[in-house]
Amino acid sequence: MTAPGPSVSTPPSRFRADGVDWSFAIFLLLVAVAALGLEGSGRDLDYWANLKRFAGRFWPPDFSILPQVATGLIETARIAVVSTALALFLSLPLALASSRTIAHWSIAIPARLVLNAVRTVPSLIWAVLAVAVVGANSLAGMLALTGYSVGYLATFFAQAIDAADQWPAASLRTMHANPVQAFRWGTWPQLRPQLASHGLWMLEYNLRSAAIVGYVGAGGVGTLLHTYQEYAQWDRFATVLLAILALVTLIDWAGQRLRRAWAPGRRHDAGPPDG
Repeated sequence: MTAPGPSVSTPPSRFRADGVDWSFAIFLLLVAVAALGLEGSGRDLDYWANLKRFAGRFWPPDFSILPQVATGLIETARIAVVSTALALFLSLPLALASSRTIAHWSIAIPARLVLNAVRTVPSLIWAVLAVAVVGANSLAGMLALTGYSVGYLATFFAQAIDAADQWPAASLRTMHANPVQAFRWGTWPQLRPQLASHGLWMLEYNLRSAAIVGYVGAGGVGTLLHTYQEYAQWDRFATVLLAILALVTLIDWAGQRLRRAWAPGRRHDAGPPDG
């Protein structure tokens, strides 16, 4: 008889001793060190009074501008939807190229370097570059958010591909399926719910980002935010924020329903057709 192996439930000893998670303790230490380095203005200010005085300028909101806000929200939604769709289309090939389980290392490493470079540029800088190229309009916002989204979606997709169970695809290859068929019927059913969830998250993010890039002239409701901020019209500023909140809440609600519909177990792939 062979001796029983170690219990799989035994916690690793490198990071845990006597019930203490040292990795978490190190994180708390880094937080404490970082917090000690933060500095204020050095002046004796009543922060609470300043906050109450400034917040009071937002109330009550000026709902007389709702028609203009609705127009800006429609443009913002268009920017977010088109940029997310383009990013999804461009991200999957980049994800396949940067996946360690699918692409050769000579392709995967350069592809990952490209994605790292894309993610390095913030969305606001992408917007500045787009405005410089195509002018101050909604097209600039769409290009900016597409470039920004590709970096994150392709990375998320590549990680999902690498984490997927490769056994179904390998089994199909042994039955003489070509690589495309093996991916379609062996790997894709595992990835579909995750990719859909990542796409919805990116759409929600782009709805908020589309408002921000408008500050530099990239269209959308952010142009209104910038205008009202410049003229200190905080009651109108508050109306725009409430409208953005309503739109994001609606998208979040719809996204939750779609995620439940796409959850594993709710739908099953029928498998490849016979013959």
